[in-house]
Amino acid sequence: MSAVRAGERPLWQVLASPKMLAIAALAASSGFPNQLTEGALQGWLKDTGATNTTIGIMSYVAFPYLLKFLWAPLIDRYPLPFLGRRRGWILLMQIALALALGALALQDPRASLLPISVCAAAVVFFSATQDIAIDAWRADVSLPEERGPAAAATNFGYRLFSYLALAVALVIAEYFGWRTAFTGLALAMLLFCIATLRAPGTHNTYRPRTLGESVIEPLRELLSTPNALALIAVVLLFKVGDAFANKLFTPFVMDVGFSKAQIGTLVKPLFTAGSLAGVALGGIVMVRLGLLRSMLSFGVLQALSNLLYCLMAVSAKSYVLMGLAVFVEHVAAAMGNIALVALIMAMCDRRYSAFQYALLSALALLPRYSLGYPAGWIADHAGWFLYFVASFALGLPGLAMVWFNRRHIVQLDRPPGAPA
Repeated sequence: MSAVRAGERPLWQVLASPKMLAIAALAASSGFPNQLTEGALQGWLKDTGATNTTIGIMSYVAFPYLLKFLWAPLIDRYPLPFLGRRRGWILLMQIALALALGALALQDPRASLLPISVCAAAVVFFSATQDIAIDAWRADVSLPEERGPAAAATNFGYRLFSYLALAVALVIAEYFGWRTAFTGLALAMLLFCIATLRAPGTHNTYRPRTLGESVIEPLRELLSTPNALALIAVVLLFKVGDAFANKLFTPFVMDVGFSKAQIGTLVKPLFTAGSLAGVALGGIVMVRLGLLRSMLSFGVLQALSNLLYCLMAVSAKSYVLMGLAVFVEHVAAAMGNIALVALIMAMCDRRYSAFQYALLSALALLPRYSLGYPAGWIADHAGWFLYFVASFALGLPGLAMVWFNRRHIVQLDRPPGAPA
C-alpha cells in the first residue's frame, strides 16, 4: 500500500485501473451464484411452507464451500490447456454453473427436497471451484502494495452481484415464479465468461511436480510462520457473529412483514448500497489505519451493528428501522470483509496460492456454513430478538483473538524487507 499511503495515486485511481477492474469483474462472477443457494433457496422453501429448522438444515448444501481446500491442490497441479494457469479453470466453472442453475430451475421442492438438494449442491461445488481459481488468480496478480485496493475491488464486485442476483431472483419469482427466475440467472451466468476472457493472465508459472508436493509444501510453509495457529484462529473467528446474523436473514425479514417483492426491491438494494459504501469507506480507512487497527475497529462495528436487528424483531413493521438496520449492518460487514481478505492474502505464498487461499477462506466461511441447524433452532425456539443478541456475543471472541495477535498482524502488514 506504499504508493497509496505516499499519496502518489488516489485510491479511486488505483481501483479504476484495468487490473482492479478485472479483479472486481471476476469477484462479481464469484459472488453471483452465492446467494442463489442461500437467500433465494430460502425464499423458495419459505413459499412452500417449510419451517425455519428445515431451511436451516437445507443450508448444509453449501458445505462444498468449506471443503474446497480438498481439491484446491488439483487447481495448482493441473492447469487446463487453455487461457493459462488459472483462467482456464475459471471459464470451465462458469459454464458448469450456468448448466447447474438451469437444472435447479427444473426442480419442485414441494414434490421432493432430494433433487433440489442435489442441484443446489452442484451449484455450490462449481461455485467453490470457481472461487479457488479466482482467489488464486487474484493472489498471483496483486502486488503487496495492492492488497488493500484488491480487497476493496473484490468486495465491491462480489457483494454487488451477490445481492443483485438475489434481488433479481426474488422480484422475478414474485411475479413469474421460481423456475423463470433461475432460468434467467443461468443465462446471465454465461455473461461472466467475457470477463474471464479479457482478464490479464498471471505470471506465476510455478507448478508442483507432484500432487503430494502441492499439499505438503503449502501446509509446511503456512504453518512455519510465527504464531501460525493463532493467526488461523483469527481467520476462523473474525466473522462468526456477522455470519450468524445473516444466516437466516430472508426468513427473518419475511417474518417481520416484508414480501418477496419488497425484499427484492427495497431490502436487497439497501444491502448493496450498504455493502458498496462499506467497501469504499473500508478501503479508504484501511489504507490510513493499517491492517491491525482496521480489524479491531471494523470488528467492533460489525458486532454492534447486529443489535439493530433486535429492534426490528420487537417493533412493528417499519421501513425506516429496516433501512437503518440493513444499511448500517452491511456497511460494517463489508468493512470487516476487506480487512479479513487482506489478512488472508498477506498469509499466502504465491507459489501455493490456490491451496492456501482455499484453506484459509474455507476456515473463514466455516461459521457461515456450519451454523444452519443451530441458527434455525434458535430462531424457532428462542425468537428473533435472542437470535440477534447471540450474534453480537459470537462476535466478541474474534475481536479478542485479533488483539492477542496484534504484533503478528502488524508484522504481516509490513512490506517485504521492512525492519521488524
